[in-house]
Amino acid sequence: MQDGRGPRIKNRAPAAITTEQLLREAQERQETAFRAPKQRVEDFEELHEYQGRKRKEFEERVRRTRGSIKEWLQYATWEASQNEFARSRSIFERALDVDPKSIQLWLSYTEMELKAHNVQHARNLFDRAVTLLPRVDQLWYKYVYLEELLQNITGARQIFERWMQWEPEDKAWQAYVKLEERYQELDRASVIYERWVAVRPEPRVWVKWAKFEEDRGKIDKAREVFQTALEFYGDDEEKVEKAQAVFASFAKMETRLKEYERARAIYKFALSHIPRSRSTALYASYTKFEKQHGTRNTLESTIPGKRRIQHEDEVSQDGYNYDTWFDYARLEEAAFRDIKYEGATQHEVDIASDRVREIYERAVAYVPPENEKRHWRRYIFLWLDYALFEEIDTKDYARARKIYQTALEIVPHKNFTFAKLWIMFANFEIRRMDLNTARKILGNAIGMCPKEALFKGYIALEIELREFDRARKLYEKYIEFDPSNASAWINYAQLEAQLTDYTRTRAIFELGISQSPLRTPEILWKAYIDFETEEGERENARSLYERLLLLSSLVNVWISYALFEAEPIPISREQWDEDDERPMAPGNPELARNTFKRGYQDLKHQELKEERISLLEAWKMHEERFGTPEEIQKVEAMKPSRGKRRHIEQETGRMVEDWQWIFPDDERETNPTSFKFLQVAHAWKKAQEIKESTEALTVPPNNEGNEVESDLTSSDENTE
Repeated sequence: MQDGRGPRIKNRAPAAITTEQLLREAQERQETAFRAPKQRVEDFEELHEYQGRKRKEFEERVRRTRGSIKEWLQYATWEASQNEFARSRSIFERALDVDPKSIQLWLSYTEMELKAHNVQHARNLFDRAVTLLPRVDQLWYKYVYLEELLQNITGARQIFERWMQWEPEDKAWQAYVKLEERYQELDRASVIYERWVAVRPEPRVWVKWAKFEEDRGKIDKAREVFQTALEFYGDDEEKVEKAQAVFASFAKMETRLKEYERARAIYKFALSHIPRSRSTALYASYTKFEKQHGTRNTLESTIPGKRRIQHEDEVSQDGYNYDTWFDYARLEEAAFRDIKYEGATQHEVDIASDRVREIYERAVAYVPPENEKRHWRRYIFLWLDYALFEEIDTKDYARARKIYQTALEIVPHKNFTFAKLWIMFANFEIRRMDLNTARKILGNAIGMCPKEALFKGYIALEIELREFDRARKLYEKYIEFDPSNASAWINYAQLEAQLTDYTRTRAIFELGISQSPLRTPEILWKAYIDFETEEGERENARSLYERLLLLSSLVNVWISYALFEAEPIPISREQWDEDDERPMAPGNPELARNTFKRGYQDLKHQELKEERISLLEAWKMHEERFGTPEEIQKVEAMKPSRGKRRHIEQETGRMVEDWQWIFPDDERETNPTSFKFLQVAHAWKKAQEIKESTEALTVPPNNEGNEVESDLTSSDENTE
């Protein structure tokens, strides 16, 4: 306990219990004695008795929880199921007196009337509902759908007109338009669009209206809509910025109509009136338009030229803004590729490639300070992109090699290095079929500035080349560099296991677990145990578990150990004929049970309560799978209960109460008298619950039943 604030939680991992398991257990443990008996009605007398009893129950429930709409709905739905529609209406009206703003109540009421084919009643209800709750769109939608279903289009139109007076959301206006479109009243739909933009003059509404006019063949009307929208937004900067969608849609419409000059004029007018920093999407649309329908001169003189000016302004203000240099270089690379693939002359291609090289040379000239590695991370990618451009696009391999070498000379390796740069340089030499140079590069990297990523990259290269002896030597140097790295030991051992040298594998694992200190030793132990399990060496794996428990007797180790004893594993390779399928060696549930017992006693000795609970849960799951009902009951009896304990606080000297987990075996050892009293109390409480449930299921005699029936009849008459 700490300061009276409850037990300290050391293991916050969730218990291994699933929802499926809980539902399955609840279904399996259901007893037939506690289920409600089924009733059958044989004649009208029994039916009236049943109805009277149910009505009395419902009246009691709605009287106790008058504000619960759920109870009213159940009552009214039941009456409707008995074909007592007058009673159901009465109940719905009583419920509306309680909560007239309940949407679910109105919907259920109208649904009941529609199921009974009382259409006029449903209309009256919808009319009352939308009058009382005009801001609830769901009621309007239902009302309109009903009238349209009855082919009362005029009535549906009148309902929409009433709804539009409240200026609802865009979906309501769109639904009104769709209604007119379904019945080919396109002129009416155009008028609705005009009213819509008057209420909500947003760009998307103007665009929808123009698209509607275009689809029905009224091109002049569509242009008039766009022009009206642009006149509405005027020259105000804020409104013009909102009008980007209108400009773009207007230009796309002219493009679809093959009026390319009109579209180009619209784009130019928009770009001249909207600030460059706020018109990125419009610039992109214009670029796409010129690529599809323009010439090379128009394409080069519009968007790329303006973007070059923008990038030049940004890099002149801050040359260390590497993100701008990246964008600038990508722009020039894209222009180079377009010129190259369009069949330009060699002179034009050379000019474009020189422009890309110029950008990269200017960018790498801004070398960041040596102590700012976060800036170097961005800067070094400029060199990598530069080298890839020379290798892939221009095929100038000598220049690419020179770029890698220059980048390695600039990096301050005494302070930090970049494994990606070394590895990409080595991969470049491999692509040039110069394996020895690639090995020299990686060897120099490890000798100059050893790093985990360098070792991994070099080892991966040798394994791909099937040079396993070189990979072993590299793993040895890797482990010498960082003997506390558990992942290095695991990867080394797995390599030997793949080469079927199991003696070396075990030796590597043994050396690894003997290292001190060792980062994340648990993953190394787990890998060792999994290896022995996969090889079918159950005794070796059991020995490893025992050694691990001597070092750290954690609850997860005990649970894993016990489950290992219970689960089947493959047989040993010495006993396996590789011509046949490898069989499984069966587990031993009894050994697993003994392991759980040992773990429970060990955790109890350490006074770890939360860990004991986790172990008991895993133990119970094991017994449910392999054990008998008696064993399950034993484990269930060992589970703790939540109780209060009093103790004197050392700092204040006061008596305080804390909630604690009380284990039966602890209570039996420390306070046997209290434990016996607690057992007697639990037994008495269980007996009382059984007695009460038995009395509730007892059927009354016939004379008592007649009295109940008369009471229900009189109560029903009074209610009516």
